[in-house]
Amino acid sequence: MTPNAVPLPESYRLLNHGPTVLVASAHGGRRNVMAAAWNMPLDFDPPKVAVVIDKSTFSRELIEAAGEFVLAVPTRAIADKVVALGSCSGRDGDKFDALGIDTLPAAQVGAPLPGGCIGWLECKVIDEPHIQRTYDLFLGEVVAAWADPAVYAAGRWHFEAGGDALRSVHYIAGGAFFSTGDAFDVKA
Repeated sequence: MTPNAVPLPESYRLLNHGPTVLVASAHGGRRNVMAAAWNMPLDFDPPKVAVVIDKSTFSRELIEAAGEFVLAVPTRAIADKVVALGSCSGRDGDKFDALGIDTLPAAQVGAPLPGGCIGWLECKVIDEPHIQRTYDLFLGEVVAAWADPAVYAAGRWHFEAGGDALRSVHYIAGGAFFSTGDAFDVKA
């Protein structure tokens, strides 16, 4: 699968439905990927996102050193890997290799795009030392966005087209997730 480019003014739509994301990072020949439930689109022009990255994580070290990261929208098909990514540290070895997660090259950042996902946002850190230090909150400017054309087209998600395996996952605490349901339109 080759992802389609998403126009930057539409990039917020990749996160607007509140999915759990994978956060990919790389610096100095090392790379990592972690799961994060606390993320959101933040602005339109330029597009920005926010994500919480705990100060104790290896991902945080790589992101602070590189000044960039990738947010990726994983699918129900890899939900077991999403859980595993949150259960081990990248300090102990490459989690991409250990869990058999393929990657695609990013266009604007050094971190890879994790496979098994349906949306990717390449981000440059907007340096805000106070909120990073105090709240573990990182802001990123989206510099490139990609989506799987099987489920994202014409500026919106079409999850029903991809079946259950290509639905995004949403963490609701206590080890429980749900996946997106069918979309419906409401006419005013």
